[in-house]
Amino acid sequence: MALKTVQLELYVYEGTVGSYTTTDLKYTLQNSLIGDDTNVIFEISELVRDYLTISFNNDYVSKCLWATTIATFLDENDNVFSYGSPVTNNYLAVEGYGFFEDGASPELSRNALITSNTIYLPENTAGKFPIFAEGVGKVTIDSTDTEITDNGNTNQKIQYLTIPADSSSVKVYDTDDATLLKTITVNNVCEPKFTPYKVTFTNKYGAFQDLYFFKKTTESFSVTDETFKRNTISNSTATYNKYAGQQERYNSNATKSISLNTGFINEDSNSTIEELFLSENVWIRYDNDTLPIIPKSKSLTLKTSLNDKLSNYTVDFEFAFNKINNVR
Repeated sequence: MALKTVQLELYVYEGTVGSYTTTDLKYTLQNSLIGDDTNVIFEISELVRDYLTISFNNDYVSKCLWATTIATFLDENDNVFSYGSPVTNNYLAVEGYGFFEDGASPELSRNALITSNTIYLPENTAGKFPIFAEGVGKVTIDSTDTEITDNGNTNQKIQYLTIPADSSSVKVYDTDDATLLKTITVNNVCEPKFTPYKVTFTNKYGAFQDLYFFKKTTESFSVTDETFKRNTISNSTATYNKYAGQQERYNSNATKSISLNTGFINEDSNSTIEELFLSENVWIRYDNDTLPIIPKSKSLTLKTSLNDKLSNYTVDFEFAFNKINNVR
């Protein structure tokens, strides 16, 4: 009998690979061969993404899930093939993405989880650096080595190493502890005039990445409201009080915005700015709180040393909540 249909069971879960139970079965899908087709394709990324919850409170916790698929082959009579079936595959799911130029279903970085080779930190301030633990043997920050271990659990697949204050470089090595995979230069910025703001976002690798804005900050807010016209005449006296307005305001609220400037950065950081603009999850460290924000700027002209000499980016954000608390 010829292959006709593939039935796919999709399990989504946390923990170690293969530790799923029957309660982790999220979808059972079927797809059939049509005409002369020899392949059956399932698109599961959006289905898995429904179960990937992204939250951040300055805590840098690994956010990923295991997705296990079990494919069963059926013939035209819905009988299970006795050979080659079922087929089990395991995938690690993160809130990442590939660019069009990367082609179909690209595999993301398996070591350092930032695109840029440059990090900017305020002086006397420690930073965070994300890595994919499975593909890294050790990380050397200046002259200090940190051995990386991977027990397969989703809660440590993405690890955030602390960059001590005033460090100068981060080197990421393969699992053999000898092959250098990436070198990141750490620039410590002295800013005596303005207060630097830390913005954290999920980058293309699904990791939390920090970007400091060092220069001028401008805050503003926009008010929305509604009005209605009321009757102020007193029935008993047929008069009205002049201090009682005819126009009454209601449903008054506001949204706050903030405009930030990076200060001068090199063009290697263009990828960081680009991923910030594309991110659906962005936060700002503001008055000792971590608050959600949304990039209002919708267009960006990338700057280069050849065209612009020095590059400073201005990015406008809107706080992702109303000024007056109307959470219900």
